[in-house]
Amino acid sequence: MSNPAISYAHITRVTDTLVTATQDALAAEEPLEIRLVHNNQQESITVTMRSPGQDAELAAGFLFTEGIITRYDAIQSIVYNDNIATVTLQAGIRPSLQAAQRNFLANSSCGVCGKTELEAIYAPVNKNISDIKIPAGILHDLPAKLRMQQAVFDNTGGLHAAALFNTGGKLFHLREDIGRHNAVDKLIGAAWQQGLSFGEFGLLLSGRAGFELIQKAAVAGIPLIAAVGAPSSMAVKVAKEWDIALIGFLREGRFNIYHGEERIEL
Repeated sequence: MSNPAISYAHITRVTDTLVTATQDALAAEEPLEIRLVHNNQQESITVTMRSPGQDAELAAGFLFTEGIITRYDAIQSIVYNDNIATVTLQAGIRPSLQAAQRNFLANSSCGVCGKTELEAIYAPVNKNISDIKIPAGILHDLPAKLRMQQAVFDNTGGLHAAALFNTGGKLFHLREDIGRHNAVDKLIGAAWQQGLSFGEFGLLLSGRAGFELIQKAAVAGIPLIAAVGAPSSMAVKVAKEWDIALIGFLREGRFNIYHGEERIEL
C-alpha cells in the first residue's frame, strides 16, 4: 500500500564522477483546510501545509490545542475530502472562536505565523499540571526508540516526529509530519480521541522545541517535554510560567534541563 506522506521525483544523482538517473523519495507536502460546522453555519478555520495522512487527527488536535473546543465528544463527525477536513460539532456546542477569527495561514514550520495581534498567540492552557517523575536512564533511551519507529523519515529524511511516552519509556501514538506543530496536533488528536490522560505522559520531539509546541502540550496538560533539539528562549520562558519540565539536546547520552529538575530522577 502506498504511503500518502511519501512522494517520488525523478532526479539525476551525482556521486564524484558517476552520474545516474534514479528516483528519490520526498516528504509529501500539501495544504489542508480545516472547516468548522456549528449552529447551522460553516466557516474556514485555517489552512496548514502538512504531510497527507491522519487528517482527522490533525483537525481534532488543532481545534483542541488552539482552545476552540475542549471536549472530544463535542465533535459529531470529521469528513475529509480533497484536502478539506470538515469538522461538524454536536448541536448546542459553542466553540471558542477567538482563535478562529485570526484566520491565519499556517505554514509547515510555524503555526502562529500571520496572527495579527500579540495576544492572539496565546491559547488557554491547562493549569493542573501533574508532577510525574522520569528516570534519567529512560530519557537517554528515548531518541533511539523514536528513530526506530520513524518509517517515513527513513525514506525521505524530511519529517518531524512527536510521540507520547510513559514513565517506563514506552512510546505511544508516534506521528510524523513535515511541520512540527502538525506532528504534535496529530499526536494529541489521536490520544485525545482514545481518552488518554495526558498528565501521565511526556512529549518527545524529534527536533527543536519552540513556543507553540510548549503551548500545545500545556493546553493538553502534558507535564514534561523532551526534545532532541534546542528550545527557544520563549519556550523556556513559558515552560517555567506553566511549570512544564523541559528537556533539550536529548542525544548522545546527554541532555539539558531548562525547567523541572525535580521531575528528573538523576
